[in-house]
Order: sequence, then C-alpha cells, then structure tokens
Amino acid sequence: MAGNNSNVTHELNYVTTNRFYIEIESTIAASFTECSGLGAQIHKKVIPEGGVNDQQRVYLGHVEFNDVTLKRGVTDHPGFWNWISEVFDENLITSRRNVNILVFNQAGETMMSWTLIGAIPIAWKAPALQADGSAAAIEELTLAYEGLQFGKEKGGGNQSTRAKSGFFASK
Repeated sequence: MAGNNSNVTHELNYVTTNRFYIEIESTIAASFTECSGLGAQIHKKVIPEGGVNDQQRVYLGHVEFNDVTLKRGVTDHPGFWNWISEVFDENLITSRRNVNILVFNQAGETMMSWTLIGAIPIAWKAPALQADGSAAAIEELTLAYEGLQFGKEKGGGNQSTRAKSGFFASK
C-alpha cells in the first residue's frame, strides 16, 4: 500500500515565525517586530537507585518560565511607558497583565497562541540613538510572568482572574 494516504485524516498546516500578534489586555496598542524567549523548564532531581547501575530515578520539581522580550519600533503611543510607570510607582500587583501571543498561518488563521499570565515588565531598553544612523528605532520590553496557558483560539487563556491578593489565580 505504498503511496496510499487514504488513512490521513488531517493536513499539516505549517506555521511560519513572521506572522504573529501580541495582545496586552486590549489596553496597549503596539505592533511588535520580534518576540523571543518564550519557554519553560521543569526542574528535575535525579536519584540513583542502589544496586541498579543502568537506570536512574527522575523526580520533577517546579516549573520555571523564561522571560519574554518584545521588540517594536518606537511610536508616540504611551502604552508601554504608562505600564512601566505603574511598576516604577511600586504598584506591582495591579500592574500585572495577561499577554496573548498569537501565531497565524499564511491564510491568517490562528494556529497557536500562548497567554503569559500575570506578566509584568522587568526591563525596558531604549534604542541606540545615532546621528548618522538610518535604521528604525527599536525599543525592547522584557516581561516576567506567573503562568503560561496554551491554546489555539482566542489567546491561550485570557480568562484568568485575579485572586484577592492581586495575583492571578491558577485554574
């Protein structure tokens, strides 16, 4: 039966990295040129078992989420700066936002999305200013976050709510 694909029930629809959009709780309007660092690592503890030399026991610990860096061309919209100013004013709990990262296919359909739950700016970097330069001015915003949800539609999970402490409640 070589060449017979009658059992295939889906068609692969590959995602490219150049079609993405970032939503920050619909309050910050920005177009981003790059999003990097999205990822997580589960800490592990390896314990050898006495008398068993060809195996080991692996116990999983807590999850650590990588910081995400967003880059965009500098605009006159104050969205980023207003958010960072809240953090400067030590309003750290209420300054947290859910951030959706959506990736589209060539037809414009949402293929993947992640929601950074309880994201907060931890770094901001202004562009280098050069009198003889002609490149677009790019600023960077680095976010730390409390949790991560994955989905295919409507953001990874924008339905997370704040607990009384101000932090986002996990589901």
